Amino acid sequence: MAIEKIFVVGAGLMGSGIAQNAITSGYTVVLNDQRQEALERAKLGIAGRLQHMVDKGTLTEEQKEECLNRLSIDPRIAGAKDADLVVEAIYENLNAKQAVFEELEKYCKPSCIFASNTSSISLTALGAVTKRPERVVGMHFFSPVPVMRLLEVVYGLRTAQNVLEDIQEVGKKMGKTMILAKDKPGFIVNRALIPMLNEAVEILDEGIGTVEDVDTAMRLGCNHPMGPLALADMIGLDILFQIMQVFYEDLGDTKYRPAHLLRKMVTARYYGRKTGAGFYLYENGKAIGVNPVLTRDHALA
Repeated sequence: MAIEKIFVVGAGLMGSGIAQNAITSGYTVVLNDQRQEALERAKLGIAGRLQHMVDKGTLTEEQKEECLNRLSIDPRIAGAKDADLVVEAIYENLNAKQAVFEELEKYCKPSCIFASNTSSISLTALGAVTKRPERVVGMHFFSPVPVMRLLEVVYGLRTAQNVLEDIQEVGKKMGKTMILAKDKPGFIVNRALIPMLNEAVEILDEGIGTVEDVDTAMRLGCNHPMGPLALADMIGLDILFQIMQVFYEDLGDTKYRPAHLLRKMVTARYYGRKTGAGFYLYENGKAIGVNPVLTRDHALA
C-alpha cells in the first residue's frame, strides 16, 4: 500500500520530531494533540529547526517552505480520517494508548495502519482493542528523531507481513536503518539499556560512587558518549521509572524492579532536563552541577 499521508498523535518532543522527519521526507503530515498550545509550540519548533537547516546550508529556503506546506495541525482525532498511517507518540501508558487507538477506530479508513512509538508496551495488547490487529505495528523512533538513524520496528502476535513491508518503505524514505523486534517488554534497545540505567541509580543509592563518578566511569571506562545518569535525565526519570515498572510487572523478575532512589526522585518531581532538575541541575538545557539533594548530609543540631 502506498503511504502518502501520516497522522501523528502527540505534539511533544517525539511527536514533533517524527512529524519533522516525515515532512522533510516528502510525506503530508497532520500533527494532532488535545492541547492547541502544544500544537502551536510544536509547529514553531519545527519551523525553527528547518530554518536552522537553511542557515547551515543543508536545506534551501524553497525546500523549507515546501516542507512546511506539507504540515498541518489539528486538535481533533477526526483529522485522521484520510490518513494512510497513524503514528501514536503520547506518554508511555497502556490504558492511554489503547484509548487513542479505540478513538482512532471511529474515524480511520480500514486500510490505515496504526503504529505506536512505544518503547516498552505490548503491540499485541494495543492491537487487541482495535478491529485491525493485523495492521498494528511498533515504530520506535529515537530522540532527536530527525538526527537518530535507528528505527526499531516491532511486530505483535497478529501483525501482518505486508504491514511490516509497508513500514519498511516508510522507514527507508525517512532515512532510517531498521531493526526488527519481537513483541517482548522493551524490545531490543530498551531491554538492554533501561536496566543498565536503573542499575546505575542503584549504584549511586548504595554509595558506591558519586553522580560524577558513575557517569565518568561509563564514559571513560566503556567509551559511552554520555554517562548513564546524564542519559537518564535526558530521557526523563519519570519515563525510565514507567518502563522499569512495565518490565517488572510483565517479566516478574526482581532484577527489573525500579531502583528505590529512582522512585523517590520521581515522587519528588525531579524528572531530569525537562523539569530543570534530575541527577543534575539544568539551565537552558545544560547541566550546571549535581542536584544538591544527592550530596547533602542531614544531621540533627
